[in-house]
Amino acid sequence: MAQNINSAIDPRSGFCRSNSTFYSKRKPISLAKNDSLDVTTFISSRAHHGKVAFIDAGTGRQLTFSELWRAVDSVATCLSDMGIRKGHVVLLLSPNSIYFPVVCLSVMSLGAIITTTNPLNTAAEIGKQIADSKPVLGFTIPQLLPKLAGSTIPIVLLDDHAISNAGQAKIVTTLHQMMKTEPSGSRVRDRVNQDDTATLLYSSGTTGASKGVVSSHRNLIAMVQTVLNRFSLQEEERFICTVPMFHIYGLVAFATGLLASGSTVIVLSKFEMHDMLSTIEKYRATYLPLVPPILVAMVNAADQIRKKYDLSSLHSALSGGAPLSKEVTEGFLDKYPTVKILQGYGLTESTGIGASTDSLEESRKYGTAGMLSPSMEAKIVDPDSGKALTVNRTGELWLRGPSIMKGYFSNPEATASTLDSEGWLKTGDICYIDDDGFIFVVDRLKELIKYKGYQVPPAELEALLLTHPEILDAAVIPFPDKEVGQFPMAYVVRKAGCNLSETAVMDFVARQVAPYKRIRKVAFVAAIPKNPSGKILRKDLIKLATSKL
Repeated sequence: MAQNINSAIDPRSGFCRSNSTFYSKRKPISLAKNDSLDVTTFISSRAHHGKVAFIDAGTGRQLTFSELWRAVDSVATCLSDMGIRKGHVVLLLSPNSIYFPVVCLSVMSLGAIITTTNPLNTAAEIGKQIADSKPVLGFTIPQLLPKLAGSTIPIVLLDDHAISNAGQAKIVTTLHQMMKTEPSGSRVRDRVNQDDTATLLYSSGTTGASKGVVSSHRNLIAMVQTVLNRFSLQEEERFICTVPMFHIYGLVAFATGLLASGSTVIVLSKFEMHDMLSTIEKYRATYLPLVPPILVAMVNAADQIRKKYDLSSLHSALSGGAPLSKEVTEGFLDKYPTVKILQGYGLTESTGIGASTDSLEESRKYGTAGMLSPSMEAKIVDPDSGKALTVNRTGELWLRGPSIMKGYFSNPEATASTLDSEGWLKTGDICYIDDDGFIFVVDRLKELIKYKGYQVPPAELEALLLTHPEILDAAVIPFPDKEVGQFPMAYVVRKAGCNLSETAVMDFVARQVAPYKRIRKVAFVAAIPKNPSGKILRKDLIKLATSKL
């Protein structure tokens, strides 16, 4: 950084007067110099003394680091023999499993691109992603094959014993067969550069249609470096994996980042409170990453939990997905005094990196998303004038740094409206940064509904409601809820003479979307408020809905 900028940076807030940019106060990450490097090679070449990489909490099956890297090599050899090359897209549709990372790492080692999808999504939702990303191969489990019924892509099954119920699917092999293959040193390997695409994760952008976020090997390597920096982990740390690996949070922490530290990840195939707590006790877990609703549940049931489970090994809870209130933070510290809470803030578009609290002291800045991650820069921009603002002023948060995505997949319009020419990512979050450099998220500019950390785009549900023959107009808003954060609520205008019921509206939507997208509250109105250009005035509807609370 030039000397004149350095001298203009306020050491307390990180704000630089000369260019209205906030700089991270954390020690910068060292970026890999070698241009031809893929994230798999980067992770596997990190020195550590860790023994066990993954444990399946359900079966007790373990993968040591040496077994993991051998499996990755074997699977990459098979993929290469099947003709998978740099730039090819491979779909992974699976719940959490110790084999999920094996698939991701093998695919990325070849310069091929991994795209993941939520197992809760409907066949139609998954079909849209397939049509957009055009995968040449898919990995899934037998139970999820029906969700790929409409697709012609060849399939690899993640387990051996259920090929009989495969139906019409084109099954080429199983992951276990691939893992038994002798790794070949002589396989065709395209040269992979850091700027090549590594992952294609789908995220709901501003307009509501799901878009593929293109992240490069450079983005993922920067993310791994940030994770390593943040925790300065010892090999004996044991993480419980409660969050979905198909989601940026799970992929960042569990399928890639933590492997580089030699830590052990204990994988739960689905979240269930009792399973999670008994797994902490059984494996003496030290870190518990979670989303706020789980944290709230742990506070509410603390007395029963402490009687029933020994959580003495646990020293840190990592919360992501939404900021924590003072009540929740203090409630948790009061009930679990030996566990510190650390916050994280990131987007799919920033490879899960953005801001974090890295100590209990920082987490006691209540409601904060944290301080800027290492090597990350921020601006707070007035959404109306486009002017960059100073400390304690509220505007849209823009981020720039080594983990910011390359763009949206084959969607130049969406990319141009989210990434500017200087590499700034417009997050769509309305924030301010205080005198000490802490970021506070005030509101969503983008209007996404956050249900248990899942993103629900209102526009998608509105479009669906309008296909109902008795609905004239509709608007969907986030309705605040203590348990889940927010859930979708619909305002509906019925066609003249129709007497559609609230339940009928909810059932109509429930039949066609993943459970987390369901509408859970309905109100009938005479008209939907809109501005002159026809945009729904959601703010007015949110006010109306919450004024009765």
